[in-house]
Amino acid sequence: AVEKNIQYQVIHNASIINAIGCCGLQLYNYGETVSIPFWTETWKPDSFVDRIERNLSKGLHTLCLLDIKVKELSLEYMMKGKEVYEPPRFMTISQAASQLLEVIESRQQEDRPLTCFSLDIRTVGVARVGATDQVIAVSSLNKIGEWDFGGPLHSLVIVGETHPLEDRMLTIVSNAKK
Repeated sequence: AVEKNIQYQVIHNASIINAIGCCGLQLYNYGETVSIPFWTETWKPDSFVDRIERNLSKGLHTLCLLDIKVKELSLEYMMKGKEVYEPPRFMTISQAASQLLEVIESRQQEDRPLTCFSLDIRTVGVARVGATDQVIAVSSLNKIGEWDFGGPLHSLVIVGETHPLEDRMLTIVSNAKK
């Protein structure tokens, strides 16, 4: 359709799990999906990175679901016996990439380097999938945070081995601006 200048619009299901196909990677080449949580000063889980590493070792892509905090009770007020909610927060691709880069570097310093997952691995950032203003960018992990994805919701794909058709589609669908 693109090559023949035929206009089209994809209407997605309500789930990012199948809508992520808009980025051009074949859905059957995805491994396990991971969730990347917001870190705090005292809580920085990184077990999701092991799942990304496992997927990559099999040549599979990884869909990373980015944390959403809505209607979260404020710990400060909860300790005072008050029910006050924090304002909504939506993790950005930049925040997720920063946390992933920190884990990779930390594992290297701890002499537990990852064998497949690296700072320069190819990633796909998507925002507002299915909306008329959806954004798709293809870049290395250490550069993906430089792109302007606009408002939520964001997701990130860590790219495994690709078929030439997937490589071509990634080039065609990428529309983000730095």
